[in-house]
Amino acid sequence: MWKRLSMLWLLIKGDARRLWFALRHPLAPTWLKLGTVGVVFYLLSPIDIVPDWIPLLGVVDDVVVVSAVIRMMLNRLPAAVRADVDRRASRS
Repeated sequence: MWKRLSMLWLLIKGDARRLWFALRHPLAPTWLKLGTVGVVFYLLSPIDIVPDWIPLLGVVDDVVVVSAVIRMMLNRLPAAVRADVDRRASRS
C-alpha cells in the first residue's frame, strides 16, 4: 500500500500541492473538501476499478483516476481561488 501511495505521489505531486493550497484557502467551496475526502477514501479502499494484484495495471488505474479527479476539481475552482492557488503554488 505504501509503495502505491508513494508512486502516486511522485506522479501527481504538483496537482496535490495546488489542491492542498486550495483546501486551505478561506474561500474554498465545500464540494472541494468533500471531493478530496472521496479521493482519499478511494485510495484507501480495497475496492478498485482494476484489482491491485494485476501487475502494473492495478497501480495505473489509481494514478489515472486520482489525477483526473484532482485535475477536474482544480479546474472547477472559482477564478479568484484558482488564481490565488496558482500564485501560491508557483511561489513555493
